Amino acid sequence: MKNFLLRRRATFDPPRFQGWGRSSNYFEGWYVKVVIPEKNLAYAFIPGISYGADGAGHAFLQVLDGVAATSAYHRYPIEDFTASTTSFSIALGPHRFSDKGLLVQLEGLEVDLTFKRVQVWQKKALAPGVMGWYGFVPRMQCYHGLVSLHHELEGYISVNNGKQEAAGGVGYIEKDWGSGFPDAWIWCQSNHLTGTSQAVSLMASVASIPWMGSSFTGFLATFLFEGELHYFTTWARSQVQAKVDESNAFTISFYQEGKHLRISGRPAPGGELLSPVTGQAMTGKINESLRGELDVVFYREGQKLYAGKATWAGVEVSPRAGDLLQTEEINYPWPEE
Repeated sequence: MKNFLLRRRATFDPPRFQGWGRSSNYFEGWYVKVVIPEKNLAYAFIPGISYGADGAGHAFLQVLDGVAATSAYHRYPIEDFTASTTSFSIALGPHRFSDKGLLVQLEGLEVDLTFKRVQVWQKKALAPGVMGWYGFVPRMQCYHGLVSLHHELEGYISVNNGKQEAAGGVGYIEKDWGSGFPDAWIWCQSNHLTGTSQAVSLMASVASIPWMGSSFTGFLATFLFEGELHYFTTWARSQVQAKVDESNAFTISFYQEGKHLRISGRPAPGGELLSPVTGQAMTGKINESLRGELDVVFYREGQKLYAGKATWAGVEVSPRAGDLLQTEEINYPWPEE
């Protein structure tokens, strides 16, 4: 009963731990991105837990070095993972992660950061998280949450005893949980858009999602621009068009109530991350870059409000994206260029 109540309460606060009582065919992980352009540093830290169908579980910390284009997977006993019952705050061995900061203590890499001016998803009656009412649908293979669209960094990163101050850096946090990742997906994210001076954040994801013996194309996009958050989601009756070619170059176009967002890009050299596969724990593989560059265009009521590039972008294009994510033309006129 205690675990049921904890899961029930967590449903209305997606950033916090959702997996109370789960011990089979389950994963949960947080994606904590850190970029300090002036110091040529870009990392993604991914703490989480994984259980196979047989109940065998472990905790993990994946580290992606976006500049070196390398990755590492650190495995821990499940007992080394603990989570707060009231907020996003987890401990994993000597490491700590929350919406207020992070502490990573690895050989050759020590990170101690505090997050300032955190910009979160503003909860709505039927949308406590970015998935909206889809977050309440049972038996979804993968759920998604936003923890921080943008925050500033204080503290330091020490690489092989070379200490670098984090001032001037920015961060982003999202998460996933469920039994496994979708069948195919495109995902991209950046907090660095050319020609902007205020806090910005761009995230877009299109996925082929299995459900109840069938599948559907689900999508999410958020664009924090000039102090306003624009979102394009399945539950908000937005529309999407996705195209992927043989080289994994992609274009995703979104439409929502007079707003148009178009993102084009391709993966850059990156590191190989392990990903959850339903029934098979962390046995999947996906290459992710943190030095991607995206072309971004945003219109509102036919007026072009932004056209530029998103840099220091995280980009993933899964192996089956070209087969499963070629969507039909959508029913809106794209504004005249």
